[in-house]
Parts: sequence; C-alpha cells; structure tokens
Amino acid sequence: MEELMIVANVAIVFGVIYKLFELFAGRRERMMLIEKLGDKLTPETFKKGIVYRPSLFSFGGLRIGCLLLGIGVGLLIGYGLVYATQPEYFMEDPSRAVEYTVSVIYGSSVLLGGGLGLVISYLIEKKQLDKEK
Repeated sequence: MEELMIVANVAIVFGVIYKLFELFAGRRERMMLIEKLGDKLTPETFKKGIVYRPSLFSFGGLRIGCLLLGIGVGLLIGYGLVYATQPEYFMEDPSRAVEYTVSVIYGSSVLLGGGLGLVISYLIEKKQLDKEK
C-alpha cells in the first residue's frame, strides 16, 4: 500500500507542476494572439456586428431524458433476460455463478440501453439542427 501512495504523491506533484507551467505558457500565448489581432481589428470590422445566433433549442433535457429512458428499458430487458435464462436466480439461495451471470446481464443491458438512448438523442438533435438551417 505504501508503494501506491508514493506513486500517487509523485503523480500529484508532477501534475500540479505541469498545470502551473501550462497556465503561464497559455497566458503568454493568449497575450500574443491578442497583440496580433489588435493590429488587424478596425472599426470597419464591427460595422456589420458580431453575428452570434444561439440555437433556438436546448437539448440538455432531451439528452438526460433519452439516457434515463434507455437505462430504464435496459433494466427491463435485463430483467426479462434474467427471468428467461436464469430461473434459479429467483430461488432462495442461488449459486455464485448465477449471481455473476445476472450481474453481467444487468450491467451490459443497462449500458447498452443508455448508449442507445444517447445515440437516439444525438440523431434527434442532428435532425432538428438540420431542419433549423
């Protein structure tokens, strides 16, 4: 256990040092970009205005809803699979092999259902954004 703590402490120290160097280097790069753009920006650039048109739709609720719906469907399908393939699981004292099999069935069906829910939400978002254009 001590070896693991030593490795973790060294990783944390080097991670903090790396992030500090990245912070200062990134600041210098941003300042150089501002200086370069400062020469090219004129009032004529802003006559038309900066066009930023946010999407009319927010898809956060859709993503979460499809994810939760997919997880629910995955659990339901997992229960059906367990009921059909592992009837001894519902007895008083199932074996350890049956418990492992059931946990794999539930885990995989939940992950597949959640993934399918997210894919469906992506397709809905893409269709809506294409319609918006």
